[in-house]
Amino acid sequence: METLLIWLDEERGRRLSLASHLGISPSAISMWKQVPVERVTRIEQFTGISRGVLRPDIYGVAA
Repeated sequence: METLLIWLDEERGRRLSLASHLGISPSAISMWKQVPVERVTRIEQFTGISRGVLRPDIYGVAA
């Protein structure tokens, strides 16, 4: 989750763009303690952050 938060904060408007891509509100992303499993694939495709980094507890840490 930390990597995603860094990615979101690196450029203005990213949180809004990701939320729009996912069909949710930006505040919903802010409430996550970890990336929801059902959203990992779409977030990976949109951000380029691997699923192993987004959810290492499920996919293992990506090299």
